Amino acid sequence: MSIDLETAARVAKLARIKVEDDALPALAGEFNTILGFIEQLNEVDVDGVEPMVSVTPMRLARRHDGVTDGNQQDKVLANAPDAREGFFAVPKVVE
Repeated sequence: MSIDLETAARVAKLARIKVEDDALPALAGEFNTILGFIEQLNEVDVDGVEPMVSVTPMRLARRHDGVTDGNQQDKVLANAPDAREGFFAVPKVVE
């Protein structure tokens, strides 16, 4: 696949990047270089290779997902302009 100047201009427009007309040939060349690298990667035989997320096998750290109240009500309400009975007090907005 080869990128022409019209396609390079369209990609720049879709990416919301302003590219001057004299810079389009260089941009199209860069796109073609990138596509060449992708074609090289497509030639690699990956049959039987398991997908991986890291080069070293490791398990993600997990924590217990327990629901608590946080025990921080006083800290949360400390900077509130008006707090009553453990809640934020706000002016009435609906009549």
